[in-house]
Amino acid sequence: MAVDNKKRDSCSVMMKERFVRTTYAAVAEDRFGMCIAINIEGEHAMVKIAVDAMGGDNAPGEIVAGAVMAAQSREDIQIFLIGKEEVVSEELKKHTYKKEQIEVVNATEVIETEEPPVNAIRTKKDSSIVVGMNMVRRGEADAFCSAGSSGAILVGGQVIVGRIKGVERPPLAPLIPTEKGVSLLIDCGANVDARPSHLVQFAKMGSIYMEHVVGIKNPRVAIVNIGAEEEKGNALVKETFPLLKECKDINFIGSIEAREIPHGGADVIVCEAFTGNVILKLYEGVGATLIHMVKQGMMATLRSKIGALLVKPALKTTLKSFDASQYGGAPLLGLKGLVVKTHGNSSRTEVCNSIIQCVTFKEQQINEKIRQSLAEEKAQGPML
Repeated sequence: MAVDNKKRDSCSVMMKERFVRTTYAAVAEDRFGMCIAINIEGEHAMVKIAVDAMGGDNAPGEIVAGAVMAAQSREDIQIFLIGKEEVVSEELKKHTYKKEQIEVVNATEVIETEEPPVNAIRTKKDSSIVVGMNMVRRGEADAFCSAGSSGAILVGGQVIVGRIKGVERPPLAPLIPTEKGVSLLIDCGANVDARPSHLVQFAKMGSIYMEHVVGIKNPRVAIVNIGAEEEKGNALVKETFPLLKECKDINFIGSIEAREIPHGGADVIVCEAFTGNVILKLYEGVGATLIHMVKQGMMATLRSKIGALLVKPALKTTLKSFDASQYGGAPLLGLKGLVVKTHGNSSRTEVCNSIIQCVTFKEQQINEKIRQSLAEEKAQGPML
């Protein structure tokens, strides 16, 4: 199954300091608050992660490489690479790894991005996505990670893995870099036609995530709007605002305009999926363009090249802190099991970080905390 490559690519899992919680006994932190988690607590139960080896633009090469990096960085994870066995095994031959940590699970079918997701999940029972989610449902894996079809992952998450009782709509919730650290953008792609009650649940689940995974006590919650005034916004925002305002178990601070998001104006940024996806894609596009233009400008003249050499270390660190790939994928919150969607064009680093992220989710029992919160809310009656 395995084999070679003497260079062990070390997977520097870059997360914000508070993203790493009590399961880690030491944290090496740099000046921008990014950190590498060092697990020195001894033996832990193996966390089993199913990875879609056939999903994404760079599959299976980058997916397999990222899985190997994750396995090399931590000894407490077991990875199931799901896909066409001969193809995945051939990719594994390019790497060196511990055989007991990585296992290939054969899946003969692949769900393509352009396929209708509902029909694909229903008909392609032996696809890597369906096989992986069934492993989570049966308890054979603690989490499923994929860079494949977003639609199929959303449908499969709800139909196969299933929603936690009381969750109306599971949202996709990625961490995005900001001037102050990270913020949670919820929802960024799962529920385009959301209702006010959905956004209220997003705010509650997002608050639980930021407090228990990222470590921010009493996280600030804001709803995306075109102005700070309560009376502004479309019908959905106007109807949701007073519900969030009256919600006792979140720290709602009001509206947030898009320009305030990069400054870290809120810890949990609530919106429906259409708005969230536009924010996320614009965020990524502007970041990539800015980095390209800065590099181009620095190489324009001899003077700028000399200046570039002087500022390179500090600039590299700053730009890296705004690299979305360092934060892993977006969890589909509110499911009975862990499902993480990573970018379709993910590199091995992002795949590695997404796998490590699954370990953190498992250790912090995010789904269980959401389940408990909903149960307590039901017992106490409506909080609104």
